[in-house]
Amino acid sequence: MVRWEPDAAGRLRRAAAELFVERGVEATTVAAIAERAGVTERTFFRHFADKREVLFGDGVRFTSLFVDPVRDAPPDASPLDAVAAGVRASAAFFPDERRADSRIRGRIIADNPGLQERELLKMDAIAASIADALRERGVPDPAATIVARAGVAVFSAAFVAWLREDETREMGELIEDGLRELRAIAS
Repeated sequence: MVRWEPDAAGRLRRAAAELFVERGVEATTVAAIAERAGVTERTFFRHFADKREVLFGDGVRFTSLFVDPVRDAPPDASPLDAVAAGVRASAAFFPDERRADSRIRGRIIADNPGLQERELLKMDAIAASIADALRERGVPDPAATIVARAGVAVFSAAFVAWLREDETREMGELIEDGLRELRAIAS
């Protein structure tokens, strides 16, 4: 009998990434991921709805990194300042020790149009949630939608830069650069 090992979800993520790189997403089965991780398929489905979900993780938690600071911003904060607080907070999700795994994930997504679409939909949902939080603060449309999408664009540009092989700056620095660019464009 196999001895229980901790962090089944982490082992499943690592096994899936390895197999996606080796075989491609479409050729990789849940059974193969579970076998490589040393768990059963049943355990896989306790953690993830499908094999693609391994790459996207906890969307609610990730979205809250952006949205909670917008809701918690001081009442007199401008819409851009509130969104900037959310974009800054997202940097905590990307410490430098996650960069290598994030680069692998990025390559897997770049090689699969279906995963690219899912990534875009995820970021679109985050922008919509940020816009909702701005509306709760009394920011009318189209301003709420525009500034929310601008914040997501800053995050996305910083993330793409952070994934580059030659990039050494931290995610927070890249976000600050993007926010400065946005403010310069807006002024």
